[in-house]
Amino acid sequence: MLSLVRLPLARLLGPDPRGVAQALGALCVLAVTSVIAGVVLGRSHERLADLPGLLLLVPAAIALRGNIFGALGSRLGTAIHAGTFRLSLRSSSVVGQNVWASMVLTLVLSLALALLASAVASGTGVEGAIGVADYVVVSVLGGTLASVFVLLVALGMATGSVRWGLDPDNVTSPMVTAAGDVLTVPALLLTSYLVRRNVVTPVIAGVVVAITVVSLLAAVRSPGPQLRTILRESIPVLVLAGVLSLMAGVTVENRFEVFAGHPVLLVMVPGYLATAGALGGILANRLSSKLHLGLISPSVLPRRGARTDVGVTFGLAVPVLALVALVSQWGGVLFDLGGPGAGRLVAVALTGGILVVMVAAAVAYYGTIAAVRFGVDPDTVGIPMVTAVLDLVGALTLVFAIAAVGGISG
Repeated sequence: MLSLVRLPLARLLGPDPRGVAQALGALCVLAVTSVIAGVVLGRSHERLADLPGLLLLVPAAIALRGNIFGALGSRLGTAIHAGTFRLSLRSSSVVGQNVWASMVLTLVLSLALALLASAVASGTGVEGAIGVADYVVVSVLGGTLASVFVLLVALGMATGSVRWGLDPDNVTSPMVTAAGDVLTVPALLLTSYLVRRNVVTPVIAGVVVAITVVSLLAAVRSPGPQLRTILRESIPVLVLAGVLSLMAGVTVENRFEVFAGHPVLLVMVPGYLATAGALGGILANRLSSKLHLGLISPSVLPRRGARTDVGVTFGLAVPVLALVALVSQWGGVLFDLGGPGAGRLVAVALTGGILVVMVAAAVAYYGTIAAVRFGVDPDTVGIPMVTAVLDLVGALTLVFAIAAVGGISG
């Protein structure tokens, strides 16, 4: 009887049970900590109603942290595997160039995200939407504030992986995503109190635009080759990722009455989207490292090593998504946020989650393969594309699952 129990468990864990256990632990931390961002979001539904259009920025802003610093973690993970990692912030070092690139990307992409959000809000007819200067202040100032702390988490995870013998491919993406969730939502809401002020808002917006332009010019003229390569490869991908993530925000904004009527659904949004992205990020990280090390080849159909990683991703998805729903329900009860009940919430998470993980597996595998074939670093482009696609697909599957489960209406 014991052997029958061990057999499916062995199939789930595959040939790397320690790595899967690390990934599961990191994902559970993500599920639990995401409730902090979710509760902040759920309790701020009145603030979101007062600032139409702000909600559509939230998934994209959260995703941007994961995209930039998840890719940073992936590059550092590859450096760890290759034995070239040294914790030095000098501009000539691998880590120093990566850190500088990540902060410049934060400023540039946060500004681009603000302009895109304003255009999307106008194009989709969000009534009474906040203005472009408001978006610039919230996106750039709030995003940079959160990014400083997410950067520290990414560096801490890389250093900890070396010290404690963890595989950074399994733990960095979930932990960076968790930090991005917890920090981005409060930072955006905090800076939202600087918007719609006649003099203050335009002045702050002008200052952050100037800082962004100067930082980009300085980075482009830098002698660091890796810094320039990261910027060149990252900016187009991150802009595309931002557009897809904004579409996820539009999906949630358009169903705001349902989420406002059941605020516990807002509690679940960050954890649900983040878990999907983290699962795809773990898979993309593992595939990228294996490609760099020559352990798998970029074939049209996944071979055994890649299929094992895909299977493990599905095995991890069910318990973690159920945990996201249960933790969200607990947060809703604790803070008196109404919802459809634990059973329906778990059903929503699993119904939408299984669909989104199917997409995650396809995007992570073929996105990584495409990066290799087009001659770009899969560490740089893999995570942003996985996260962006999963933000949009995650929002769509969440709305679909809410309708499919039934008993939940605005």
